[in-house]
Amino acid sequence: MRLSGLVNSTPSFLFRRGIRFLLLVAAFGGALACAAQTKPAPDVLVLSNGDTLHGKFVSVVQGTVTFHSDVLGDISLTWDKIKELHTSEPYAVIDNKRKVTGRKQAAQIPTGTLQVENETLTLRPEAAAAPTQMPVKSTQFIMDEATLDKQVNHSPGLMTGWNGAATAGATMVTATQNQYTFSGGVGLVRVVPTVSWLNPRDRTSLDFTGSYGKITQPAYMAADVLVPAVVTKSAIYHADAERDEYFSPRFYALAQTAFDHNFAQNLDLQQIYGGGFGWTFFKTPRQEADLKATMQYEKQKFMISGPGSSLNLVGSTFGANYALHLKLVTYLQSLAYIPAYNNMHAYSTYETNTLTFPVYKNFGFSIGTMDSYLNDPPVSEPPTKRNSFQFTMGLSYAIKSKY
Repeated sequence: MRLSGLVNSTPSFLFRRGIRFLLLVAAFGGALACAAQTKPAPDVLVLSNGDTLHGKFVSVVQGTVTFHSDVLGDISLTWDKIKELHTSEPYAVIDNKRKVTGRKQAAQIPTGTLQVENETLTLRPEAAAAPTQMPVKSTQFIMDEATLDKQVNHSPGLMTGWNGAATAGATMVTATQNQYTFSGGVGLVRVVPTVSWLNPRDRTSLDFTGSYGKITQPAYMAADVLVPAVVTKSAIYHADAERDEYFSPRFYALAQTAFDHNFAQNLDLQQIYGGGFGWTFFKTPRQEADLKATMQYEKQKFMISGPGSSLNLVGSTFGANYALHLKLVTYLQSLAYIPAYNNMHAYSTYETNTLTFPVYKNFGFSIGTMDSYLNDPPVSEPPTKRNSFQFTMGLSYAIKSKY
C-alpha cells in the first residue's frame, strides 16, 4: 500500500514542481524585460561633417552644446557644428524670450524629448500635447528634468557649489645672503542657484592672500670684529568674507569682514566688521561689475607702542569689483576706499589685480598685484612708508563646482 501510494503521488509532485519552475522562469524573464525597457536608448548626435556619436546629451548653455560620448568623453560645440540631435529622455528648454525668476516661472518651462534637424529644434512633450518648434539659435538653456528640479527646489550643501582658484609660488636663493619667499592665495565664490538662468538668491565669497619672506645676511668677521647677522623680514596677509542676500536680480544687502597684516607698514592687525548694500550695474555672460557701500567698525593695532598704536574707528568701505572671463584669460580687479568718520586722518585704500592664463586642464599661470595705502601709521625709526606694493607670480588651480 505504501509503495502504491508513493507511485500514485509522484506525478502530482512533479507537476507542482514543474509549475513552480515555469513561474520562476517567467518572473525572471519579466524582470529582465523590465530592466531592458527602463534602460534608455543612447542619444544620437550627427555632426555637420557627417560623423555620428552615440552617448548622452548633457545640456545647452548660451549656445554651447555639451554631449557625452562613451569614446570621446564630454565634448562642447556650437549649434553650427551640429546637423542632427535625437534624445530618448525629456529635457527642459528655455528660449531667449522666457524669463525664469523663481519656482512659479520654472513650472511653466516646456519639457520633452528633443529632435534637431535643419537648425530647428522640435520639442515633443510626453503628454499628448502638440510638438513645439523653434530655431536652435533662440535656445538659451537646455537641461534635464533632474537638474531643473535640483536648481529650483533645492540648495547646495555647505561644502558644494564653490568656484574659484588656489595659487602658490615660491623663491629660494642661497648665496652671500640667503633668501626665501612664499606667496599664495585662495579665492572662492558660491552663488545660489548655481546656474545663470535663474536669478541669484544669495552669494558667499571667501578670499585669502599671503606673502612671507626673509633675507638673512650671516654673521662674519671683519678686522677681527664680529659683525652680527642681519635679518630682513616681509609679511603681508589679507583675508575677507562676504555674504550677499539678493532682493532683486541686481540689488543686494551684504555683511562683510576683513583682516589685514602688513609687516612693512608696522600694521599688526586691522579688523573690519560691517554691512551695507551692493549693486551689480553691469552683467553679461563674460563680464560682471559691482559697486558696494558699507557702514562698519574698524580696529587698527600697530606693532609700534605709543600714541596712535591702537585705534577704534567707525567708517565705511566704498568698493568696486570687476570680473572678465575669456577663453584664454581671466581678469579680476578690486578697488576700495576706506574712510574713518571719527578720525579723518585714519583712511586707507587698496587695489588688487589678478590675471590667470589656462595651461593644462584645471592648472594655469597667475600674475597678480596688490597696492595698498595706509594713511595713519605711527611715527617710527626708520620712517614707515605709507604705500605698499606687491607683485606675485605662481601656479594656479581652478576649483569648479560639483553641484
